[in-house]
Amino acid sequence: MSDPLHQFAIQKIVPLEIAGIDISFTNSSLWMMIAIVASIVFFAHAMKKKALVPGRWQFVAESIYTLVAGLIKSNIGEKGKVYLPFIFTVFMTVMMGNLLGLIPWSFTYTSHIIVTAALAFMIFLTVVGIGVARHGVHFFGMFVPAGAPLWLMPLIIPIEVISYMVRPITLSVRLFANMMAGHLMLKVIAGFSVAMLGLGSVGYAAAFIPAGVNVVLIGFEAFVALLQAYVFTLLACIYLKDTVEIHH
Repeated sequence: MSDPLHQFAIQKIVPLEIAGIDISFTNSSLWMMIAIVASIVFFAHAMKKKALVPGRWQFVAESIYTLVAGLIKSNIGEKGKVYLPFIFTVFMTVMMGNLLGLIPWSFTYTSHIIVTAALAFMIFLTVVGIGVARHGVHFFGMFVPAGAPLWLMPLIIPIEVISYMVRPITLSVRLFANMMAGHLMLKVIAGFSVAMLGLGSVGYAAAFIPAGVNVVLIGFEAFVALLQAYVFTLLACIYLKDTVEIHH
C-alpha cells in the first residue's frame, strides 16, 4: 500500500532561489495556475453568448454569481456590493482548489495549512485595515460589549480580543483539516483495493468492495468540497460585515 501522505508532498518543478529564499515553482503553484486558467476559460466560454434563456454552462456561471452575491447581500447588506470581486475570487480559489484535487494525480493546494492560513489571514487583515480606515479607533469598540458592567471590562475585553484574533486560525484549520482528512480516507481505502489484488481470484472479487465504497466517497468528497468553499466564503462575509457596521 502506497503512503497516503505522499499526495500532500510539495515537489519542485522549477527550482529557484533568490537571496537565500526558496521561491521554486512547485506542484502546488502549478495547480493554482491551472485553477486560475480553468476559471477564466470557464466563465469566458459560459458567458460568451449571454443568452436571455441561459444554456447549461451559462446557468452554472450565473448560479455561482448569484450564490456569492446572495451571501454578500444577506450577511453584509447592500453596502457589501463593493466586496463582490474580492469575495467571488476567494470563493473560486477555494472551490477550484477543492474540486481539482479530486482529479487523479492532481494536487489539492487547499489541503495545505500554509495556503488556507494565507487566505484566512489575508481576509483578516483586509477586515482590520478597512475597518480602521472607515471607523478609526471606533472600530475597536466591538471589543467592548454594550451594557456590560464596568468592573467586568478587564476580563471581557481580553476574551473578546482573543476570540477575534483566533478567527483566521479557525477559518484556515477548518478548510485544511476537512480537505486533508477526506483525501487521506480516499487514499487509504483505494490502497485496500490494490492490496487485495494480490490475494488471487478471491482478492480480485473482494477488491470491488472498497472500490465501490470509494466511488461513493468521491461523490461525498465533491459535496464536501463545495460545502467547504461555501462555509469559507460565508465566514469571510460575516467577518467583512465588521467593516460596514460595528457590533457591540
